Amino acid sequence: MIRLAIALSLLAFPALAEAPERSPLPLPRPGQVAEAEDKTIVSSRGAIPAEPVRPKLRPGAVETVAEAPKPTRKRPATRPPAATDQLTMVRVIRGPLARAQRQAKPRPAHISRLVKEQATLTEVRYSRKGSVCGINSVKGQALKTIGRPGNGCGVSNPVKVTSVGGISLSNAATMDCGTAKALNSWVEKGLKPAIGKEGGGVKQIKVVAHYACRNRNNAKSGRLSEHAKGRAVDISGVMLRDGTYVSVLRGWGSKAWSATLRKMHKAACGPFGTVLGPNANRYHRDHFHFDTARYRSGSYCR
Repeated sequence: MIRLAIALSLLAFPALAEAPERSPLPLPRPGQVAEAEDKTIVSSRGAIPAEPVRPKLRPGAVETVAEAPKPTRKRPATRPPAATDQLTMVRVIRGPLARAQRQAKPRPAHISRLVKEQATLTEVRYSRKGSVCGINSVKGQALKTIGRPGNGCGVSNPVKVTSVGGISLSNAATMDCGTAKALNSWVEKGLKPAIGKEGGGVKQIKVVAHYACRNRNNAKSGRLSEHAKGRAVDISGVMLRDGTYVSVLRGWGSKAWSATLRKMHKAACGPFGTVLGPNANRYHRDHFHFDTARYRSGSYCR
């Protein structure tokens, strides 16, 4: 019955059956913009999507806007220089150096002399074979004790030296190791620098006396000489490699070798305790006397 009543009512009021579910929105005026349910803006120019509505900030809040990341640019890989570039660089660098070498001035005389002396002082390595007294540059042979050391003529632990610093001795000289070491020091720091490269350098040392059981100056009486203790050596000159003989007797007062011989004499003061030469007395006018006697006042050089 209820259903029948509803059907009769609809037939009686047809306009009510066709009514919409909700009332339509009013039409916008000319130029007016209305907002639809799908968030689009309807205007006379057409439908435009509306921007999202931002929520309101609370009092005292600060709005922060995230910045978009900046695009990173990749640097192009460096191109290796071409072969032509390298050749050009070499020419640019070497050019000024080559011109500077061509325009270089000759070395001053005093610089050449210093370089020459430095080359002479350059240390040379010697083999241990045949060395004595623990010094490679002193060659020779170890001997047995000679005589009665301390009570007369004699030498403890003597050696027979044949060459020093690569320079041979004209006669194998018998002495103790203290004298051999002093002789080596004089050869390296005195003799070689004094001669330098003159005549090709020193080839041989002329030895005229070494160990000998005798008194001073070969006197019949008096004190024993340092030669009798194996602590002295007498040198009358040096032979150069070109055959030149530099004699103490003839060269001491000459213009050619006087300065050289005096340098040799002076350089012995220190390594040796006693150094005598032509100015000492008539007994030493033709040779240098070197011995290792020690004095409280220092070396005696004359």
